[in-house]
Amino acid sequence: MRRTHGVIAMVLLSLAVAACGQPPERDTPGPTSTDAPGAASFRACMVSDAAGLDDRSFNEAAWRGLQQAQADLGVQASFVESRESSDYGPNIDALVSQGCGLIVTVGFLMGDATRDAAFAHPEQPFAIVDTAPDGDPSTPAVDPIPNVQPLLFDTGQAAFLAGYLAAGMSRSGRVATFGAVPLPPVKLTMDGFADGVRRYNTDNDAQVQVLGWNKARQNGTFTGDFEDQSKGKQVANNLIQQGVDIILPVAGQVGLGAAAAARDAGDVSLIWVDTDGVASVPRYADLFLTSVLKRIDAATFAATQQAQDGTFSSERYLGTLENDGVGLAPFHEFEDDVPEQLKAEIDALRDGIVNGEVVVESPSAP
Repeated sequence: MRRTHGVIAMVLLSLAVAACGQPPERDTPGPTSTDAPGAASFRACMVSDAAGLDDRSFNEAAWRGLQQAQADLGVQASFVESRESSDYGPNIDALVSQGCGLIVTVGFLMGDATRDAAFAHPEQPFAIVDTAPDGDPSTPAVDPIPNVQPLLFDTGQAAFLAGYLAAGMSRSGRVATFGAVPLPPVKLTMDGFADGVRRYNTDNDAQVQVLGWNKARQNGTFTGDFEDQSKGKQVANNLIQQGVDIILPVAGQVGLGAAAAARDAGDVSLIWVDTDGVASVPRYADLFLTSVLKRIDAATFAATQQAQDGTFSSERYLGTLENDGVGLAPFHEFEDDVPEQLKAEIDALRDGIVNGEVVVESPSAP
């Protein structure tokens, strides 16, 4: 685990300064793939989930890590894009038959298909983002699966800081979060956000409300998928009508609908997730107070490097504030608007989480 963390820490800087790679344009419908010209013999492959490669979120980030591996390590990078969940198994099988040195699958919803493929092809290394599948349905549980490396992220820690920031910046005293699908990684971020607001209220004798999520009851507002932006706009509009002025959508492309609603409202800010929204969705740069970063690109780069150099391991990677696997993006256009005292409080909370004095808890924590 220490070696895995070290590799990821070493690549964070190079990935931070690299240009944000955009997915290639595709003219044909259905699953497609792209290969790097002049590629080396080692092949790193990826299967997106149904949100697609240009989700402005974790599919895009995972692919960016493979693109960086292509540039820095000389590997051949390729992807297959899923259009619906029924594509997962066939797409994985297609890549197995192509002799990939590593297959990266992206997202909690790909857990079952990845597990099944891993047991069917025990010599094929896999890495999967956001879940740790275990157990062959026909045999006793095996944890971890020997040929699957889980790439996990404790986004609750970073979301805690985002919640504290949102509470400190809200003018209306009402902030909100909503999700796409009630999956553990989604609920983890929502839990952290709610706890950050609660901590702000405790520290500052405030009464900022969180709409869209009840941590104690573990229920809230979900749109049902990661793709339909119209649902995100509808949910955001409902929240805005209730007086919310800062929204954290944990919803992939659905969050773009929330951004459109915020733009129409004129006085509402957003907090993005997974990637820095200012870089991945620049047309809404003026709306993003910050982003809850999940450094998936660094994790997929490191997994590729280990598979290439023969040190692949099934031991899970867990991104935290301590190892820079998660974090907050810069405030960008809001830099001058965030009070220095609030910045100092957030920095102190980050230090407290890293040294264990502040514990962010969630039933969905990895």
